[in-house]
Amino acid sequence: MRILQLSSAQSLGGGERHLADLANVLVDRGHEVFAALRPQSALSGELKKVAKENITTLPLRNSLDAKSARELARLVRKEEIQIIHAHMARDYPLAAYAARRNPNARLILTRHVLFPLNRLHRLTFSRASRIIAVSQAVASQLRTDKVAPAEKISVVLNGIDADCFIRAREGFNRQEFLESWTFPEQGLLVGTVGELTPLKGHHEFLHAAAQISIQIPACNFVIAGIDHSPDGKNEAQIEALIDELNLRQRVRVVKWLDNLAQLYCALDVFVSASHTESFGLAIVEAMASRTAVVATETEGAREIIRPGETGLLTAIRSPNELAAAIKSLLMDHATRMRLADAGQKDAVERFDVARMVQETEEIYQASL
Repeated sequence: MRILQLSSAQSLGGGERHLADLANVLVDRGHEVFAALRPQSALSGELKKVAKENITTLPLRNSLDAKSARELARLVRKEEIQIIHAHMARDYPLAAYAARRNPNARLILTRHVLFPLNRLHRLTFSRASRIIAVSQAVASQLRTDKVAPAEKISVVLNGIDADCFIRAREGFNRQEFLESWTFPEQGLLVGTVGELTPLKGHHEFLHAAAQISIQIPACNFVIAGIDHSPDGKNEAQIEALIDELNLRQRVRVVKWLDNLAQLYCALDVFVSASHTESFGLAIVEAMASRTAVVATETEGAREIIRPGETGLLTAIRSPNELAAAIKSLLMDHATRMRLADAGQKDAVERFDVARMVQETEEIYQASL
């Protein structure tokens, strides 16, 4: 098949990693894959298997960018694209226009988040051949919003390259990693990964860290994520709270890492303190890395974690409960390892990227 992946994202998040993994594996499976991205998109460097000549840059300014819509339609016609696959709400109308101008192309939309759609997007959804939800929670939201007939909505759970995270632990030298970050060699390490935004619960994470530090002085903490807020206000608020809680010597805030797998391997406990998650890709990545997970019971986390078996779930916006769960694992090595082992097994069996790509490929074929 000749497949066009469309995304106006500038930075890398869960949805963008999903697109990159999907595109790269589709190439491996013998498809001709194209991509339409914004200039300087971080995605261009992640599409390692997609031929450079198949990657086109367009302005993709917003959902009403008529010029980009026309150029996209011309690209679809020129390359005889069969599948147009859009991943962001602001791109849906542009993709719909391109599909309407090219009757042989089929429009596939993936919904990665739980936020409600406006009327323009509902019209676009009604024209899609199929809508993919990355979790049951997203599918439920789509059905509740009545954006399209229920039979058009399919669930394809997010996937990751599980082997990548398994291989990262093989030969991993935790002592060297801790030394490079100037952390104590024998200390415990707790971390979280996600964009620096209030919805990711970093403030609750830090309040939990303050409690843990009192009882477990040898524990340190890492927050890995990028701040996309104007003037960096989110990161500034996090840094101010670190000082307020007297955690400056215990907490390290770092930008997004090129090799997150090594960080996951170094952690004793991975924490997702989010207020909402449509899926929770970082949770699955930590599980695949054989790292014990504590997560707030968001919609996405409840689909991933079996409480007490593959991880622990706590109430949302409850730093006290979050701290108690983290402490219970830090002080119980056997339970921590049991959850880590079971979590890795579950991540490989349920969330491997090969399964995600195969199910998506079947949707493409059915739409044609």
